[in-house]
Amino acid sequence: METSEIIKKVRKIEIKARGLSSNIFAGQYHSAFKGRGMAFSEVREYQYGDDVRDIDWNVTARFHKPFVKVFEEERELTVMLLIDVSGSQDFGTQKQMQRDMVTEIAATIAFSAIQNNDKIGVIFFSDKIEKYIPPKKGRKHILYIIREMLDFQAESKHTDVGQAVEFLTGVSKRRCTAFLLSDFYVRQDFLQQLTIANRKHDVVAIQVYDKRSKELPDVGLMKVVDAETGFEQYVDTSSRKLRESYRRYWMNRQNQLKDTFTKSNVDSVSIATDEDFVKSLLGLFKQRG
Repeated sequence: METSEIIKKVRKIEIKARGLSSNIFAGQYHSAFKGRGMAFSEVREYQYGDDVRDIDWNVTARFHKPFVKVFEEERELTVMLLIDVSGSQDFGTQKQMQRDMVTEIAATIAFSAIQNNDKIGVIFFSDKIEKYIPPKKGRKHILYIIREMLDFQAESKHTDVGQAVEFLTGVSKRRCTAFLLSDFYVRQDFLQQLTIANRKHDVVAIQVYDKRSKELPDVGLMKVVDAETGFEQYVDTSSRKLRESYRRYWMNRQNQLKDTFTKSNVDSVSIATDEDFVKSLLGLFKQRG
């Protein structure tokens, strides 16, 4: 992509993302993720209505009456974006490519984060760690991230989500909020790595997919190509049996994915490229608020 074209695209994304983050997401983002970075402040006597999970049992035993730990919100969080840059991200039959929507969502989260005085970092991954951008604050840093998202060329076309979340666990020493953006077209199970990562950090999964991944159109003979392996084949989409089989395959895979997120206690949302991601993200934020 030409430098002038990238600058133009960066500016366009910045205008949209900043508008969304200041007008729509600022309050929702803050209430959804505040309290994820809490620092112990003091203990005080238990009062009616206090959360029993905050009881300090050592102090309670010493003074023979209940005391609770008081936490104060840390002024800033560290936000990590884990962005899938594998071959399947260049798929799109609707309004835009999956990669384009991922960039817009990531940019909106990034601008919401800096409005909240948070640091933001990025891990680009395929079936390996393609690039790591350490967390920093500021508009200049975010514009650099957006430019990288628009122009980044991955070395590998395959995907390994497990390796990405394992890298997050190792590289981020302090607890952070991590957004995992992918279509999750993966062949490996990543439940164990995700569970470990979510114990240390606060991981949120955002699936971005094209609706043609969900259902085949009835258009007769069609050539399909696996973006990650390059495997090509012709399929007869006029076959109702084939279309139904394809839909069942999608549903089974989505159920497995949902099961992985439930077992690892990770909040998640699925967004199609022809949908309004604003509505979906707000739903996710409200669910956590």
